[in-house]
Amino acid sequence: MRIQIINGPNINLLGKREPGIYGSTSFEDYLQILKERYPEVEIAYFQSNVEGEMIDKIHETGFTCDGIILNAGAYTHTSIALQDAIRAVSAPVIEVHISNVHAREEFRHKSMIACACRGVICGFGLDSYRLAMEALLAKH
Repeated sequence: MRIQIINGPNINLLGKREPGIYGSTSFEDYLQILKERYPEVEIAYFQSNVEGEMIDKIHETGFTCDGIILNAGAYTHTSIALQDAIRAVSAPVIEVHISNVHAREEFRHKSMIACACRGVICGFGLDSYRLAMEALLAKH
């Protein structure tokens, strides 16, 4: 099984950026934990602060992987183009967020991509990615 994780803007700053909200662990450190927990899964990782690069990665992997875990960051709330990319590919996509976006600013309450995703997981810190992984494994 092959899972593609795609992280959007500012996720490269995990561990440094607002640790009270996002924690003090870098995503690279957490990714190693995921890979050790799921040795049977090929986990590919991509991060970009550029919307078009995220869309390109969805196009590139969305027909060959078994699922995509997508944290689109702030693009979640603005990007119809990401929604269209998700709809265009055959791989199921799980939207994830580290924080509970519904407990934060009102503009974060609306996701432009949720309607195209299999499901949404938010508010469990980095463990949101593990929960998404479990959801994809259960449906495989």
